[in-house]
Amino acid sequence: MKKTSSTRKPNQNHKAKHAAAGDVRIIGGQFKRRTVNFIDADGLRPTPDRLRETLFNWLIADMHSAHVLDSCAGSGVLGFESLSRGAAHCTFIEMSAAQSQMLRQSAEQLRLDPTTYQIIQGAAEQVLTQNPLNQRHFDVVFIDPPYAEELWQPILTTLITQALINTETLIYLEADKALEEQLSELAAKLNENSFAQKSITQGVLGFECLKQTKVGQVVAGLYRLSSS
Repeated sequence: MKKTSSTRKPNQNHKAKHAAAGDVRIIGGQFKRRTVNFIDADGLRPTPDRLRETLFNWLIADMHSAHVLDSCAGSGVLGFESLSRGAAHCTFIEMSAAQSQMLRQSAEQLRLDPTTYQIIQGAAEQVLTQNPLNQRHFDVVFIDPPYAEELWQPILTTLITQALINTETLIYLEADKALEEQLSELAAKLNENSFAQKSITQGVLGFECLKQTKVGQVVAGLYRLSSS
């Protein structure tokens, strides 16, 4: 389990400045043992160290100079961990105004170079359509929204149709159930839509599972787009 955006319908009465309810530590790289804060909000669940360590062992050869997307940032720990381990840039997208402010505070406390990150408040599937992200594609994408809402499908679809990922992009998905069947169904839908060809050369679009693990009821996997 990671962290997620707190909700799709943020309380407009919440103030941007919000007291931290907890913190989670960065486990590797230049910011090792430093902590980032998160608010008390429904659905916000920082990734346990054990799962995060497995994930970054998978990505150990791919982090250096990578352009990263933390699409439902929450605490931002996956994005900050990426920057700690050598990523060139991370785009954080977070729905909650209060938690977006907390992300900015964490970035300041870590003394991050402002050119190495971007924090955008909003729903990822909308932000990725509306905001210019000033790059041809992301190298690593983290998609870990609240499980019950299954927002990973619209987020992943938007990344493909907006040509923000390609066959070299590493895609981390986390859910409370296996996703292979749903990924196959999503690929079938995209293959019926010519937009899928924006990021994939001519051929049949698919999803290749590179790595997968299960921690309790949580299924986490690393995927890549394929074209055949």
